[in-house]
Amino acid sequence: MSRRKSITVEGLAHKHPVPNACRIGNLIISGAIHGVDPATHAMPVDLLAQCANVFANMKAIVEAAGGSTENIIKMTVYLRDRDNRGPLNEEWLRMFPDAASRPARHSQPLLVDGPSLIQCDFMAVIGEAQ
Repeated sequence: MSRRKSITVEGLAHKHPVPNACRIGNLIISGAIHGVDPATHAMPVDLLAQCANVFANMKAIVEAAGGSTENIIKMTVYLRDRDNRGPLNEEWLRMFPDAASRPARHSQPLLVDGPSLIQCDFMAVIGEAQ
């Protein structure tokens, strides 16, 4: 039996045969998380709405893996316009309000075609190794 467990959230599944995240023991690592609305599969046109969806989708994925947003230790954010971090920071502070307990974060340029203005991935550690 494989120690590796694929995590796929309905409404957020990739077009390709790739899970949203993978868990081995107490470590969870996600793939790319997009700003798509999981109910409608539509991508909002504005950054504020995409940011809200990215953080909600990240929460859904870490919870599907058996964790919570409190378990996230690193988040990498990919932005089309790295000078426009206002909407990102609004959602960041909403999800991680305690300045003494925030994950590490790094931003990179988003170099993909299409309507995405933001994407992210994360690493989380939950409970004890299984």
